[in-house]
Amino acid sequence: MGILDSLLLFTGGTGGVGNGDGATDSPTTGTQNSSNILDLGVVSGIPTSANGGGARDMGIGDDPSLKLQVQVTSNFVAGTSLGVVLQGAPDNGAGAPGAWTTMYTGPVVLLASLIQNFRLADIDVPRVIPGQAVPRFLRLNYVSVGTFTVGGKIEGMIVLDRIDQIQGTATGALSGYPVGITVAN
Repeated sequence: MGILDSLLLFTGGTGGVGNGDGATDSPTTGTQNSSNILDLGVVSGIPTSANGGGARDMGIGDDPSLKLQVQVTSNFVAGTSLGVVLQGAPDNGAGAPGAWTTMYTGPVVLLASLIQNFRLADIDVPRVIPGQAVPRFLRLNYVSVGTFTVGGKIEGMIVLDRIDQIQGTATGALSGYPVGITVAN
């Protein structure tokens, strides 16, 4: 796990598909929004956030750059598949999101893989796509096929650093080696 900032947490709020645990979302069916919309507005700087101006520099292209991390924290049951979409929107002139633009669409993940610690999105925060207004707001969409009935929880956030080492499926160890391999020192 990387360094967490509650202002960069997409999941666990009171809107969208938050489930009241303060950290995760539980999408069930169709396309649903994350419980939190991130507001990148400049709070008291120039340009002002109101009337369509100002968004924090998210360090796109920096090294290291900020990263999107979306992972399963509790196994999903029933349902067929799930995908994650990152969207951005400019200020509508009244301090609320304008039209949403899709900035990233993750792979469609089948139910069998939607188990604890599976990563649905591990990418650098994407740059603005051609023709897109600079986004002040960011949100996740969960696109599910079938109905997930029990359990499944997702945690989504923007982090500066995350552990990207391969995790063994059988042991859960951070090595990527299959069970039974001995590495001589």
